[in-house]
Amino acid sequence: MSRMKRRIIAVLILTLAVSGFAAAESGVTLRTVSCFAGQDGSAEEYVEILQRYEYETGNTVLDSSSTSDEAWKTAVLKDFAAGNEPDILFFFAAGADSAPLLSRVVSLEEINAAYPDLKLPENDALREADGKVYAVPVRGYWEGLYVHTDLFEQYNAPLPKDWPSLLEAIRIFRENGIVPISVSLSDIPHYLAEMSVLACASREEQQARPKTFEEIPASWFSAMDVIRELAEAGAFADNAGSTYESESTDLFLHKKAAMQMDGSWLDSAFSSGMMETLAVLPIPRRDGEGTSDCYLGGVSMGFYLTRRAWESGHRDAAVALLAELTSEESIRELGSSSLSGRLLDSADDMRAGRNMVSPLQDAMNNKAREVWLLECIPAVAEGSMTAEECWRRVMTMNPFGE
Repeated sequence: MSRMKRRIIAVLILTLAVSGFAAAESGVTLRTVSCFAGQDGSAEEYVEILQRYEYETGNTVLDSSSTSDEAWKTAVLKDFAAGNEPDILFFFAAGADSAPLLSRVVSLEEINAAYPDLKLPENDALREADGKVYAVPVRGYWEGLYVHTDLFEQYNAPLPKDWPSLLEAIRIFRENGIVPISVSLSDIPHYLAEMSVLACASREEQQARPKTFEEIPASWFSAMDVIRELAEAGAFADNAGSTYESESTDLFLHKKAAMQMDGSWLDSAFSSGMMETLAVLPIPRRDGEGTSDCYLGGVSMGFYLTRRAWESGHRDAAVALLAELTSEESIRELGSSSLSGRLLDSADDMRAGRNMVSPLQDAMNNKAREVWLLECIPAVAEGSMTAEECWRRVMTMNPFGE
């Protein structure tokens, strides 16, 4: 459906009776929450879409978006638990994060039944355990190992295309006062944890969902040992355990760090010229040759309409806003990538011929994920917790339970 048609429908919803519902009230105020904020490449476009909706409808949108991290996830879930959810939410789907929300959001099937002209697409990648789809996605993602190729050339360091070359590059950069791998262990150790699993596990092992400690693949223990090995090799900044993600990313952006594990959303932080000296690589295998035959990626987030909005007097206005946010043009604006040059080519190469797998953390319940990422990973890195202690602690949370 064209954006113009979707927009006409959205405006009609606000002014006419649709599918038996009363016309929307004038001067409606809606609340939205998303992670289109901070360094997200679509933050500005998101605000412009909301402003466009306000201009066309005369309604007001109060947005409370912020950068996606564990604190943001927790705040969203707490708001839902307290009955303080927004009207429209952009959040994770088809995983442990979304499970607590499902009773308080409306399925796309139900929305389409009431507003058949909208034809909101039901993406199977976001289908929940109950068989229903509740979120409309706007973009996919991938994760990989970003490198400053010019720094590697300047210091004659080998690109990390296998484990020995990664360790050699770490040694060279450490000796020259460059942080080898920029990471914050205090708030965003996610990429390090996931990449370490990829460095050790097969596709089948990465996708395992053990019910007991005894069922955990041996490669998961090796992955935690990898984190300790990297820390002992001097891969991370001395303050990695107390710094924040924004600071660790600044290190990389200002070339005070040679490498960073991150996602495709980081593209907004790079200038076009910078992309000519950047590349994104698959993670090297710890025990074996070359790099992993997998990469992390998928479709993990989408726009929800909450049941609070659905059962309120401003249902039509909220549905119209959902239609605007998920129109073809909005999806292009929110889902576009600014990658170019060498970085774009390397991103294509990283994915070509490799299996896409979803992050392990996405299958964990919220409590287990927080324990694994925010308690275990920093402790493993500093040597105060063993790999076995880490996984025993996580498994007490029944991470993959129903």
